[in-house]
Parts: sequence; C-alpha cells; structure tokens
Amino acid sequence: MKTTFVYDHYYKYAELENVLLTLEKKYPDLIKVESNCVTKENRNQYVAIISNRKTGDYLKKPGFYLDGNIHAGEVTSSMCALYTIDYLLSNYEDNPEIAQLIDEMCIYVIPRVTPDGAETYLSTPYSLRSVNREYNSEKGGIRQMDLDDDGVIRMMRIKTPYGAWKKDPKDPSAMVLRDPGDMNGEFYDIYPEGAFESYEGDENLKSSKETWGLDFNRNFPYGWFPEGRQEGAGDYPLSNIETKAIVDFVLAHPNIGGAAIGHTSGGIILYPPGTKPSAKAPVSDVRILKAIAKMGEEELGYKPLNIFDSFLSSQEFYDSGALDDWMFETQGIPAYTMEFWDIATKAGVPIKWGEKNVDDQAEDIKRFAACLKWVKDNAPQYYSDWKEYDHPDLGKVEIGGFNFKFTHQNPPENMLLKELENDARFNIRFIKAMPRLVIENTDVEVVDEGLYKISALIGNRGYLSTALSQTAKNIKAAKPVCITIKGGEIVHGLTEVKIDELCGYSATQTGVYFYGNIATEKNALAKKKLSWIVKATKGDTITITASNNKAGEVKTDITI
Repeated sequence: MKTTFVYDHYYKYAELENVLLTLEKKYPDLIKVESNCVTKENRNQYVAIISNRKTGDYLKKPGFYLDGNIHAGEVTSSMCALYTIDYLLSNYEDNPEIAQLIDEMCIYVIPRVTPDGAETYLSTPYSLRSVNREYNSEKGGIRQMDLDDDGVIRMMRIKTPYGAWKKDPKDPSAMVLRDPGDMNGEFYDIYPEGAFESYEGDENLKSSKETWGLDFNRNFPYGWFPEGRQEGAGDYPLSNIETKAIVDFVLAHPNIGGAAIGHTSGGIILYPPGTKPSAKAPVSDVRILKAIAKMGEEELGYKPLNIFDSFLSSQEFYDSGALDDWMFETQGIPAYTMEFWDIATKAGVPIKWGEKNVDDQAEDIKRFAACLKWVKDNAPQYYSDWKEYDHPDLGKVEIGGFNFKFTHQNPPENMLLKELENDARFNIRFIKAMPRLVIENTDVEVVDEGLYKISALIGNRGYLSTALSQTAKNIKAAKPVCITIKGGEIVHGLTEVKIDELCGYSATQTGVYFYGNIATEKNALAKKKLSWIVKATKGDTITITASNNKAGEVKTDITI
C-alpha cells in the first residue's frame, strides 16, 4: 500500500509531529493539523482534520473519528491511526475511491491521545497505563527498574524454598507453578526486575503498586466510578487534560457519525454496550454494530465481541468510564475499540474470548510458555536468557525473559506494517458506512404562466441512518433532516421542511426463503419526495438545500 513515510518502527513524539506537519505542508487543501490540547510536559495532542477544503466546509460533511494511544504502551494503535492519515493523503491523486471520501467526507484523527505517556514508554525501560503522572502510589515492595542497564525491564526470579514457582522440566527457560506435593527441589519467587523499597509494615516481598496508575479509559463520564470501585479512574470524570480535550472535540464536531478507538492487544474488535448486556440494547443497534464489526473481522482477522457479554471479567464489578461507551450511550455514535495484535494466536494458544469459565491459571501459564517460545523463535532480539545478577538487597537473583513491550503488547517492528495496512482497509470501509445526503430527480413543471411546480427527491445513500442509531433517538440526540428552498415566491409548500429521519440501507428488511430465493421484504425509508409551487420568472434560480448534522449538507440549483 502506497504511503509517503515508512512504517518499520514506532515513532516517538518528534517523528510523529514531523509526519503530521510534513503531510500538512504537502497537502494543504486536504489536511489541517491542530493542537487539541497541550499536555503537562508541553506536548501537543494533535488532531488531523482530513477533508478537501475546496469541496466545502468539513463540518457540513459526514464525519468519522479515529484515535490511538489512550493507553501509553499501546503504540501500535497510534501507528495505525498515523498510517491511515498517510495512506488517505498519499493516494488522493491516483485513487478515485479515496478522492471521493476526502472530497465528500471528513475524517478526524487523534493519533496519540497521550503523548507524554507514550514518550515515556518509547524512551525509557518503563511501562505505564496512560500517563507518567503520579497517582495513588504506595510505598513498599519491589519497584520496577532496569537493573542490568539493557534497556528492558524483564522478569526477576529469586531462589527460595518458600517459592511458588519451579523451572519447567520441558524448557528450563520457562516457569511453571510448584505442585502441591513438591517437597524437594529448586523453587523460586518471580517479580518484575527492580529494586526493593523498604517500608514500615512490610513483612513479605511483593510487587509495588504502580506509581503512574491513571487510566484514561476509565475517566470518561459515562459509567465513571471512583477509585474504590475502579482503579485509575481519576479524581472525577474528565479530570485529565487529555480526556477532556477528546470529549470537547467530539461535542464541537457534531458531524461525527462513527468512531474507531485504537488499543492493544488481543486481536479483537469490541462493540458496545459495555455497561449492560447487549440484550438490553436496541436490537437494530446491535445488528448494525455487528455488521460493521464483521468488516473489521474480514480485514483484520479479529473476532468481534460485545464488551459486556464477552469481554469483561466481571459483570458485577465491570470496568467502565470508557470512551466507546460515552460515545455510544450519550451521543448515539457507533464506536468500536480495536484491540490490535495477537501474540497468543500466533503462538498457537489463542485466548478463548467469549467463553465463560474456560481459561484458568494453568491455561494462562501454558499460554505464557508458548508465547515465550514464539518470541525466541520469531523475535529473538527481544528475548534474553536468565542471567545471574548480584542484587544489592536480595543477593543472587536471575534476570531474563522477553521484552513485553514489543512482543506481547505490540508486534515486533518487522511485523508492524501488516497490522497498519489491514486496519487502514477497515477504516476506509467503516468511513463509507456513514450517512450521506443526496438531492436527485429534480424536476420543473409549468403550472400556469409564471407558476412552476418544483419537485425533488431527498435521500440518504449511506448504510447508517441520519439518526445513526436507535440509541441516539432514545436519548434525543438525533437531529432531523432540514430541507429549505429559496428563490422566487413560494405559493404552496413550506420554505423549510423537517424530516425526522432518513434511514440508511441498514434498515432494509431482507429475507432468505426455505426454497432458496432471496428477497427485499421492505425498503428502508431512505428517501422522501417533496414538491412546491413557486412563482418565478424565466431565468430565476431556485436553490434547494438538505442538511443534517451527521449526514452533511447538499445543495442543488434549478434554473427556471
């Protein structure tokens, strides 16, 4: 796939910024780069607005939202978003399909929601959830640190007769749990590589609580719970600069009709609702959400799952406060969480997403060992055998294992491009599903001298309704389609007509019969014919305009 830049590594902030500003300079009519907010470390949360300015105001075109890197370590998602920007612009001149999208629609992309957090992740040995700001930290325990200065925080095993682990008899580089009947042998405790931080009251070694515990995807308003219920949620909804900037942006750009939110990992496509069973959501919404997710499965090979039904570990104390739920439940926007990269499946031990009470700790350990072997075989540059280290507090320990960042959480750099290409294909298909207004079949009929009957068909040629979803209608977020007529003197008919909704073809009822035929059982109410009686003079221009906040604005001029 043709792009301007090369995607064989993960971009730090300066390089990401350079890509955006270079593309803006190269395609000034097609992209505008803005700072959505400035972080505490003085970096920009950039937003790229992709639309042909010569074909009209981008706010009056159907809009689509794309982002990445809500979580600092999930840098694949940031690269996916950046790649989609590059691909769209680099192929505008040669690809009529891409040109049509950029001419007729608007794509909003925030490639790196947390530039501060991602920079820490990419520039240091440390991993973190969202941002490098201290939050609810606790003293005591083993605090992660790159003791051997190899640039990676790996595992650290300590030989002790009280240990819960032992070497895997099949592969001494892997570890398995000690059997209940194991009396004699070499046993170990395993911690992240790090230094011991003494604290009054500590009796046993433990992993310290993460210092940078903020989780941006628990900080959005819908379903927000405080820290006691949900770790990392922040002091109050939108208490982070970066999350508030996203919500403000979405509200300020009401043409957004679909959203793909980038994460890693797991190789799954998650769709709402995430705070209640899908059986309690409108049936038509779930059908549409599944149909769009199916396109993602075709392009990425990822399994679509409902968040609440199949992904959450608990349906009583579920995770929430996520961006996708806020978009869907408060704005009615079909929104997806894209969990890129899936090392478990590549290692031959896929996670059984959606199956209840199947996986247990023994299965997880088996999966870990398989992933470790896969890394040694396929990405050996990210693996290190166990090596002795003289720990200042713990004596002789061993440090080893894989680099979690670029094997488990993100693909090795030489495997990155395929994820980006597949995601760009899905994004393009998703963008095409947005509602799109048209005015067609205009006609002028002479009624009498100086009197004319003007008629036109107003339609929605997109997959999604102008309302987007039944949820949008239920919460009163859906806006009508407004049709106005100007020019001459309107003798009969309204100068402004409001249509509650023009359905997309997603609402067309189809059937397959027992004997094999297929049929359209009932058309979607996707079009409406209107007519007016106008008093005018030969040569006068009559202008009909149709507009909707999600489906855009279109005009046509009729000369009498």
